Amino acid sequence: MEKEWDNIQLHGINFTDASEVFRDYFRMERHDDDSSDCEDRWQTMGFFNDVLFVVYTERGDITRIISARVAEPFERRIYHGNSEIYGWQRINP
Repeated sequence: MEKEWDNIQLHGINFTDASEVFRDYFRMERHDDDSSDCEDRWQTMGFFNDVLFVVYTERGDITRIISARVAEPFERRIYHGNSEIYGWQRINP
């Protein structure tokens, strides 16, 4: 809960809203190669009230959100345009 509170203070996005990106049919994601040596992390972009950029990991059957924010302008262009640039892949091509 502390991590979510920090995220709300920093980015203004709670994890309940952020989790809605996983319902976006046009969601895209890529593996986050640089973030952790201890666990696999993924970056995903999806739409919920705005284009959101979410970093998460999976622990067993649980998806754990690490951070969430509104996507930067260049990330929005990726989301709305070329899905394979910089390693991004559409979940439902």
